[in-house]
Amino acid sequence: MQINFRKMTPEDASDVEIVEKACFDMPWSRQSFWQEASNDKAYYLLALDGEKVIGYVGVWILFGEAQITNVAVLPEYQDKGIGRLMMKEIIKISLEHEATSMTLEVRPSNARALHLYESLGFKSVGRRRGYYEDGEDAEIMWITDLAKIK
Repeated sequence: MQINFRKMTPEDASDVEIVEKACFDMPWSRQSFWQEASNDKAYYLLALDGEKVIGYVGVWILFGEAQITNVAVLPEYQDKGIGRLMMKEIIKISLEHEATSMTLEVRPSNARALHLYESLGFKSVGRRRGYYEDGEDAEIMWITDLAKIK
């Protein structure tokens, strides 16, 4: 397995949609990813095994804040450290785009994701009640000083 990263382009939308559908019950559409790839405030990082898109992380960077929109890794590539590598890379990219803090929402039931984010330095600051389509809350997490993340 040879993992590398690159920025998503609109032409990658169908490959990203495959990852999205494999990971989420209520996936974003191909059109949504095409629009995100065309948004100059968004940066979507792809993880590739050779030429195959196996994961992605998206971030919106506005006014010094980076907001993670989505993180996904194909099920057969999970638990191999790819999510951690993607997050570290998107933190680096966010710093290069002058972000000083980063936030995300995560399902409280997603123990693996919570553990990953906490291990990277994210702290829980509250909940958004009924945030997800199925009514589950979202845990709101922040890193207030991205420059301190290694």
